[in-house]
Amino acid sequence: MKASQASSVSGFGAITQVAEKVKSEYSRTLTKKLLMIDALLVYSVATNIVQFIYVLLVGTFPFNSFLSSFICHLGIFAVGVSLRLQLTSSSEFKDISEERAFGDFVFCLLVLFFIVFSFLG
Repeated sequence: MKASQASSVSGFGAITQVAEKVKSEYSRTLTKKLLMIDALLVYSVATNIVQFIYVLLVGTFPFNSFLSSFICHLGIFAVGVSLRLQLTSSSEFKDISEERAFGDFVFCLLVLFFIVFSFLG
């Protein structure tokens, strides 16, 4: 019994070491801009998951509010992924500067927010 416990502890230790190595390499190789974009993407997905769980548990009484918020976070995720691709993929978007990519990002978010606020009624 102790041998199986020792192997599970060492297996957990190996997983922890791998996770720490991935995290250190990830934060070492990326710029602060990309780390902030990734944090926005993770926040958007986490918020959608929490909203979906809330709807499953409580219900969809203000359905327009739930739907507009859910669509808003999906749109933020899509536009954020587009911004990240424009900043990291130099071969496909070589004619687009970082400033223009960020300007497109802000403009698309403004249009998205206008649509979401219009949907709220």
